[in-house]
Amino acid sequence: MQILITGATGLVGSEIVRLCHEQNIGVNYLTTNKNKLISKGNYKGFYWNPDVGEIDLNCFKGVSAIINLAGASISKRWTPKYKKVVLSSRINTLRTLQKGLEQIDDSNISSFVSASAIGIYPNSLSNFYTEDEESVDDSFLGEVVEAWEREIDAFEKFDFKVSKLRVGLVMSADGGALPEMAKPIRYYAGAAFGSGMQWQSWIHITDLARQFLFLIEHQLQGVYNGVGPNPVNNAKLVKEIAKVLDKPLFLPNVPQFAMKAILGEMSYLLFASQRVSSKKIEEEGFVFHFPNVCRAIENIYLQETQENNFEGAQKKEYV
Repeated sequence: MQILITGATGLVGSEIVRLCHEQNIGVNYLTTNKNKLISKGNYKGFYWNPDVGEIDLNCFKGVSAIINLAGASISKRWTPKYKKVVLSSRINTLRTLQKGLEQIDDSNISSFVSASAIGIYPNSLSNFYTEDEESVDDSFLGEVVEAWEREIDAFEKFDFKVSKLRVGLVMSADGGALPEMAKPIRYYAGAAFGSGMQWQSWIHITDLARQFLFLIEHQLQGVYNGVGPNPVNNAKLVKEIAKVLDKPLFLPNVPQFAMKAILGEMSYLLFASQRVSSKKIEEEGFVFHFPNVCRAIENIYLQETQENNFEGAQKKEYV
């Protein structure tokens, strides 16, 4: 089996590539950086430039499934200029992929899975969102995801199955939100944001990568939520991170106005509340390796925790 991945060198893409190679699945990947082009047995890079609609059609050779992860990070200040980058990076990559597929024989391709985001769901402390929800959050993020998904829907004209995975808060030690949340906790400056009651629908990075491959393996179609089965509020999440890192929490919650002064409109990401269901993909047979946030964080920081415990034991023995 050979999979074409856009965004393969990013946080989630790297984990998907790792799982693919564990399962002897070959990976073709697209990159805008010619210095990142590698060509070895099961990992082959191809150049593209979505801003001008350029793509190396050789990237489709031998491919039976496509995973689209491309898109500029939303974790940068939302200036008017950067907002355009966030939106265009998602739209242009999909249009370039579609243009490429129109020029080849796509009969061997059976599945197309694209990342999306739970940011499409309205901010709410009380709602429990499933994939059937039709309301869209009235924020910049909601606007982006709605446009993103419209572009994904355009792939339904092809004969292969098309699915969207709405990704939640990705838990990884190598990037994303968790290291940023852990950083102040490590330096005894950790605290919940705002009321701390806002829901955070999280997922361990390995489970998320497994979900992308699960959708391909089972040739599923439609929208699925890329979140774990047990969302937690912000206060609980911060508490669990501190517990695993063995650090105290004693500061008051960080007020929203303070973060808005620092981060601008992007601070919305810290206070938006989306409690999202994973039931649909579970009903298809997906089983989570990390269903609970405490176990997920422990796994992510396992080596560090073991080293700390070992050092602590040594000190006690010495005393």
